[in-house]
Amino acid sequence: MIRFLAVALSVILFLIFSIPLLVAEWVIGRKNPNKKNWQSLHIVQAVFRFLLLLAGVRITVKGKEHIPEDTAVLYVGNHRSYFDILVGYVTVPGLMGFVAKKEMMRYILLRDWMKNVNCLFLDRKNMKEGLKTILQGIEQVKSGISVWIFPEGTRARGENELEMLEFKEGSLKIAEKSGHPVIPVAMTGTADIFEAHIPLIRPSHVIIEFGEPIYIKELEPEKRKFAGSYTRDVIRDMLQKQLQERSTWK
Repeated sequence: MIRFLAVALSVILFLIFSIPLLVAEWVIGRKNPNKKNWQSLHIVQAVFRFLLLLAGVRITVKGKEHIPEDTAVLYVGNHRSYFDILVGYVTVPGLMGFVAKKEMMRYILLRDWMKNVNCLFLDRKNMKEGLKTILQGIEQVKSGISVWIFPEGTRARGENELEMLEFKEGSLKIAEKSGHPVIPVAMTGTADIFEAHIPLIRPSHVIIEFGEPIYIKELEPEKRKFAGSYTRDVIRDMLQKQLQERSTWK
């Protein structure tokens, strides 16, 4: 419980005392949006590293060499924990924003920082508004800022980390329409931090692995038609290997 209280209090204090920073970033962004993007990212990364330290999280990163250095990408990952987002932001190189549910907009200050680090807000109940978010994602990737999406739409809650929800096919349109690659991402160990024993926060060893780039338009016709399912299979294979590795630790 001490870890939970420490993490929760740290988040609350940061949001309250960061108001002057938000104002400063807003001023900077009016003249130099790129400088604001990088400064906001570095601030959020520092906070996330501190929260992960408080939680006792150790991270092993694999496959970082698969991430292209000369182009933005669409990161596509499995989703089991709120901590997936923290781990993602502290391990990904370059500018990147997550696709979050529209309901996050109700949380003042938090939503402002999310906007500062290029998050997009998806209305899962309104197809027309959802399409607008996809179009925003396409433009964001074309501008050089990567996007990270969880195609399951919500967190998978089963005990077996291989049990992923179906990937929504439309979620990969950002990569297909922009021509930029998909980077499959597999994470294990994040649910062990919090979701497996709410409200306790416990130390965990997280593995995050970046797979080889997938270019949707270069896939065989059948795989291209169901690119979401294909990417899900790729991530599942990556998870299987991670779990096999974990079994040797015991």
